[in-house]
Amino acid sequence: MQTKLTTLLKINFPVIMAPMFLVSNKAMIVEGMKSGIAACFPSLNYRNDGELEKLLDELNLEKSKLEYGTYGVNLIVQKTNPLYEKHLKVCVEKQVPFYITSLGSPKQVIEKAHNYGAKVFCDVTNLEHAQKCFDLGCDGFIAVGQGAGGHAGNNSLQILVPALKEKFKNFPVISAGGIASGEGILSMIALGADGVSVGTRFIASTEAAVSNEYKNSIVDSGMNDIVLTEKISGTPCTIINTPFAKKIGYKQNWFEKMLSNNSRTKKYFKMWVQLSGMKKLEQSIKPGNYNTLWCAGQTVQLIHDIIPCAEIINRFKIEYNQAYKKLQEIN
Repeated sequence: MQTKLTTLLKINFPVIMAPMFLVSNKAMIVEGMKSGIAACFPSLNYRNDGELEKLLDELNLEKSKLEYGTYGVNLIVQKTNPLYEKHLKVCVEKQVPFYITSLGSPKQVIEKAHNYGAKVFCDVTNLEHAQKCFDLGCDGFIAVGQGAGGHAGNNSLQILVPALKEKFKNFPVISAGGIASGEGILSMIALGADGVSVGTRFIASTEAAVSNEYKNSIVDSGMNDIVLTEKISGTPCTIINTPFAKKIGYKQNWFEKMLSNNSRTKKYFKMWVQLSGMKKLEQSIKPGNYNTLWCAGQTVQLIHDIIPCAEIINRFKIEYNQAYKKLQEIN
């Protein structure tokens, strides 16, 4: 199966395993690559000295053994990310094959990545942001729509994907949000997407290094259990509506909003909110922790088991082919 995404990244199925904070790990990335897809992780999952360098060396070695399959790194390019510059330098030195940028200007990443032939995809939620990234020379869009886990978009993918394809002719668009099956992948390809980014389905995998409570919650929750909160990063983020999430509330209070909008305080306050949120999330994924803040998208409705990443991807391929044949029969 060939699309612009498979050609750009040399993969054999148009799926990106989405980067997930504290969830994505080496085992998941390696299994994704071996299955012929592109697997991505956030650089912020590796914050101690030497961790990121070691992982990239190991992933480059694994990639060298494969005909198809690759990996990428997600960089939070906001000024509030204190490790951005350091992580970008390491990634460039290790020649990461592709990047996904989030929450800021991708200009520096695009320039440095293109110097050695790497590709850069930018998270976008609307046409205005997409235009800015396009003008800077990115290689494709990650169209983040409603239903996505983490920082979801406001727009339906049924509108956002065709709108991006209409405005940016022949430009790669990867659909992200609300996809947990081969049928979902086919639906996005039919809309004009060149591939999809899937996150929540991979939380319920045997390789994910999170608590069984978190994985079981993915399986047991429904789409109505997903809510938006500003308490983790300051930016609306989708989580499972646990008792702890209800207890702390979903909105910033008036004082927090004032600090977030004040020109003198917003950079440092947002940095504090994000660091505080990261610590809460770190505690949440540990076994037996009752202060649970678990990121997830609305596809929890469609996830019913915890299985290996390779099996998830193989199931995607089977479901995709079955759905495609079913459509042919209708015609």
